[in-house]
Amino acid sequence: QVRLVESGGGLVQPGGSLRLSCAASGFTFSRYTMNWYQQAPGKGRELVASITSGGGSTNYADSVKGRFTISRDNAKNTLYLQMNSLKPEDTAVYYCVYRNYWGQGTQVTVSS
Repeated sequence: QVRLVESGGGLVQPGGSLRLSCAASGFTFSRYTMNWYQQAPGKGRELVASITSGGGSTNYADSVKGRFTISRDNAKNTLYLQMNSLKPEDTAVYYCVYRNYWGQGTQVTVSS
């Protein structure tokens, strides 16, 4: 069955960096667009970034453009999100998403 397991979240100071990973299994990872979503406290889930199957095209929410980078390693069935210049408003649970399958999420907290 499809399994998506996120890791790499944590507590970081404003201006800091984190790298999220998502280990995927149960489907042919290299064939599909993958996504990162976030859910901030008291808000709905929002798309943060997407990457096409081969990694040749990416899209970002305006709020993270220039600070976050989505990437993938199809040989390792792994999706990444490099998060730089983090802001308190980036605090959220981050989810790896394939079609309508969601991981369990990883908490990112940006606070001094």
